[in-house]
Amino acid sequence: MDLAVVQLGVVPYDEALELQLRLRDLRQADAIGDTLLLLEHPPVYTRGRRSERADLPMGEDWYRSQGIDVQDSDRGGRVTYHGPGQLVGYPIMRIGDVPAFIHTMERAVVQALSDEGIEAEVRDGLTGIWVGDAKIGSIGVHVSRGVTTHGFAVNVDNDLQPFEWVVPCGLDGVRMTSVSKATGRAGGMSCFRKRMAYRFAQAYDMRQRITSLERLTARQAPAPAPVASMA
Repeated sequence: MDLAVVQLGVVPYDEALELQLRLRDLRQADAIGDTLLLLEHPPVYTRGRRSERADLPMGEDWYRSQGIDVQDSDRGGRVTYHGPGQLVGYPIMRIGDVPAFIHTMERAVVQALSDEGIEAEVRDGLTGIWVGDAKIGSIGVHVSRGVTTHGFAVNVDNDLQPFEWVVPCGLDGVRMTSVSKATGRAGGMSCFRKRMAYRFAQAYDMRQRITSLERLTARQAPAPAPVASMA
């Protein structure tokens, strides 16, 4: 079975959410197959369904004055940060077993990090992906009529300071890390994107098919109306 992988650039959070919902509708109608969007966001804090006011202790106006947007999200979990240099993956997939889907995603992220020489793990009772006592990745999904939106975020070579201004994922005192910090190698997004796409498809026993958003949705464009012939 194929997994369509769409590699996007830096996409504003609200635009990416709108895109997810459009693709979710198509997947629910079986108009497209399972799809993985890989992208980055401009600086933004997103609040999941369990977020509390204390998760943004400085107040929204202060964060926006630092150039960081604040957006609500229908995913699970609490507050997290997204920014350039962090790889975000949004699977639009039809699933049955939600816990199994999440565990498989976690395993895919751990494998991709292992390819970078990073020993990562999932901890019982704690969300996300961990390297030692520091968090490197977050997981949060939403399922509607059997189809997923949202997904995972992995710190590759992004600024970690914004995490220190909030209570990330509702975990007080948590330290964050990144691929570049753990390995001492700067950059690496291009390579990690490829590793992540490969490991994600492999984890779900699928074959990745690199495509563009235009090709993915091309068949959804209405066919041109027939031209009436002149007698």
